[in-house]
Amino acid sequence: MPGASLRVINASGTLIGLRPVEGRMSDAAPTPAPGPTTPFAPATSGPYAERERLITENLKQIYDPEIPMNIVDLGLIYGFEWTEDAVKLKMTLTAPGCPVAGILAEEVKAAIEKVPNIKGATVDMIWDPPWSPDRMSEFAKRQFGYA
Repeated sequence: MPGASLRVINASGTLIGLRPVEGRMSDAAPTPAPGPTTPFAPATSGPYAERERLITENLKQIYDPEIPMNIVDLGLIYGFEWTEDAVKLKMTLTAPGCPVAGILAEEVKAAIEKVPNIKGATVDMIWDPPWSPDRMSEFAKRQFGYA
């Protein structure tokens, strides 16, 4: 698609900008990375379970700007670390050079802070283990032809 542009829109529908599309499109699914991975799931019990559930609901409203899937089902969320009522969210991106990493991190932080009884939120972008399609939810895998 030479000359094509990808519209980058945040979760509230505001146009962030246009990005040129480079390379060629393919119908073939990417090859999953080797090694075990575990898709993210919020806690189901314990002192933070309800807040993790609410945060996860908010995060499902945020979509990767280059892939039509929310960041939870895409497998970008690795987990939470709690210190009393403050939370650090560990997440990754599909590629380390993602140009919207800062914008996405701010959007994620704002989504976390909407949850009641959160006194502070930070977003920690991590690259190890690297993201792979194996981290996607079953829903996302079906959407992209992995299941």
